[in-house]
Amino acid sequence: MTEVKSRRGRRPGTSSTRQAVLDAARSRFASDGFTATTIRAIAADASVDASQVMQFFGSKDELFAEVMAIPYSALERFNTAFEGPDGSLGERVVRAHLKAWEGSIDESEPLMAMLRGAIVNETANEQLRSFIQSRLIEGTRSSGDPAAMLRAGLAASMLVGVVISRRIVGVPALVAADHDELVAVLGPAIQRVLVPAF
Repeated sequence: MTEVKSRRGRRPGTSSTRQAVLDAARSRFASDGFTATTIRAIAADASVDASQVMQFFGSKDELFAEVMAIPYSALERFNTAFEGPDGSLGERVVRAHLKAWEGSIDESEPLMAMLRGAIVNETANEQLRSFIQSRLIEGTRSSGDPAAMLRAGLAASMLVGVVISRRIVGVPALVAADHDELVAVLGPAIQRVLVPAF
């Protein structure tokens, strides 16, 4: 009779287990933010032990940093918004922004997790700052111009403010508005900031 030994360490299917943890963490960080999210909650969502989460990622900070990887599709969405005539730039930027932050879960959850975490976590703060600045400043193709950099920063603040008001604070009038309504009001404002009339 052969004795069956129990296995120790990582369970079979390491890559699928690791992915399950990443998916659970992405969802938790997006909904609860960095501070309120616990390793135990992530582990429970992924149906693994908390020790496995730590084995894969080492700490909540390291897991958070990995989850924050911005999907290429979101980068492309922002970059292509700047292609086309200047006359409709504001509308294109607002539409791209709303689609990335409020569209598919694959794009929106990492962005929302980063936004919620930026208040309390330096890694998220740095990633959000870098993401916003690079998308708008590179898009304007005027990164060496201090006035253009200021305009891009102001536009980014307006756009992120809309997301915070809709998705985190829950301002009723903004939550109730659909994307077309927001584009109609916000597009011209972003247009005036990014492409000032002389």
